[in-house]
Amino acid sequence: MRRILIAEDEAVTRRLLEGLTSSWGYDVAAVEDGEAALAVLQSDNPPELALLDWVMPGLQGPDICRLVRQQNSRTPTYIILLTARKASTDVVAGLEAGADDYLAKPFAPEELRARLSAGVRIVNLEQRLAAHVSDLEHALANVRRLSGLLPICSYCKSIRDDQDYWRRVEEYISDHSEVAFTHSICPKCYAEITRQMVQPDGR
Repeated sequence: MRRILIAEDEAVTRRLLEGLTSSWGYDVAAVEDGEAALAVLQSDNPPELALLDWVMPGLQGPDICRLVRQQNSRTPTYIILLTARKASTDVVAGLEAGADDYLAKPFAPEELRARLSAGVRIVNLEQRLAAHVSDLEHALANVRRLSGLLPICSYCKSIRDDQDYWRRVEEYISDHSEVAFTHSICPKCYAEITRQMVQPDGR
């Protein structure tokens, strides 16, 4: 069940929004002023969606959007501004403040439901992306890489480590990476070893 915040100071509209969103299966929290809305959105576990009235006591809807967007949240709340303002300049101002969508009053319930459904799709995509990013960061944190110059013996091919000890190349690489070695014989060495076994004196 998706959680949604409704911030609306007008009691009749707030109850209408609560009733509609509850009937559509949302877990609803409702507040009547800007400060309370900001406190919910800046909590440790904010709702995935929010319906914010533009004009409220205290903080206005666009002000709340700006403050919320200043947070470094990997899965930010999807915010829809509700307002009687319909001028294109107001739409632009609301979106530039950080709102994801804009719905003019009076609104049709079916339009609100469609816009919320679009918000849920966006939230789902962002959450999946955040999970993939988290998995990638975890994988990268566990990757061990070799870098820089490695002193290696020209004859026996041993590598000198940071403690000035000479170690077999496979041992050194295994300790400094995720590589595991298996041993075999290449065709060239196999031919040479076979030749020496047949002719011990090397002739």
